Amino acid sequence: MKKGNASYRARGFLSRVKEASKEKGIRYVALAGVNRMRRMVIDSFWCYYYSLFKSWSTFTFQGKNYKYFYHRYNTTWRNERAVEIPIIWHIVKTCEWRSVLEVGNVLSHYFTVNHDIVDKYEKAEGVISQDVTEIRPSKKYDLIISISTLEHVGWDENPGDHRILHESKKITYTIDVLKRLLTSKGEIVVTLPLGYNPYLDKLLKSGEIKFDDRFYLKRISKDNRWIEVSWKDVERLKYNGLIPSANGLIIGVIKSENKIKPAP
Repeated sequence: MKKGNASYRARGFLSRVKEASKEKGIRYVALAGVNRMRRMVIDSFWCYYYSLFKSWSTFTFQGKNYKYFYHRYNTTWRNERAVEIPIIWHIVKTCEWRSVLEVGNVLSHYFTVNHDIVDKYEKAEGVISQDVTEIRPSKKYDLIISISTLEHVGWDENPGDHRILHESKKITYTIDVLKRLLTSKGEIVVTLPLGYNPYLDKLLKSGEIKFDDRFYLKRISKDNRWIEVSWKDVERLKYNGLIPSANGLIIGVIKSENKIKPAP
């Protein structure tokens, strides 16, 4: 984790508490605090359970075995983070690329990272707080990664006021922008949950979003085990609403040699 991220989040949390106290009163904040503590205890128990009794569990992706990733933050033991993070982190650690950009601040919550990060809403040290379509970096990137972030683009980008944008074409524009940020031998690797954004699902089915390689993972059990499957096995899967999590994932790869021409 980049130095200072924890203190940034702590200050943000205290600021939200003060605002809630002014708007809804101390009693509301106190009850919310009790419920938060209860959830934290329950989440801690399940995280400990999975880490202790299921730490040996593995899944296979493209012929390689990965350990499921269990962590308290974002309760990874019960959602798609359990498989997304080990796959993408392996790519980041083992590649020889010199420059990396992450779209959406995810990995720094779990590891020490040194790559560039752009996240429109998360305020933290080392994070570029801009819309990804507006960034103008001074360099190109050998690797651009994104973990379950692009499905929000043009769909629910304003979590503070809960407005839905429904700008279905923005995600294709965003991908075009990212292509232009690649070096001559660079790659984009993204994970996308299916069933969350119906516009995104349509674009994937119609082929309007094109990847040079597409791989698919499907949840096969209540205890969050996954297997690699075909497109037909995941294209109709729904997204869990009660406990937000995907039942199907796409891992998409775009290679620099097939990127679009620079904008005029």
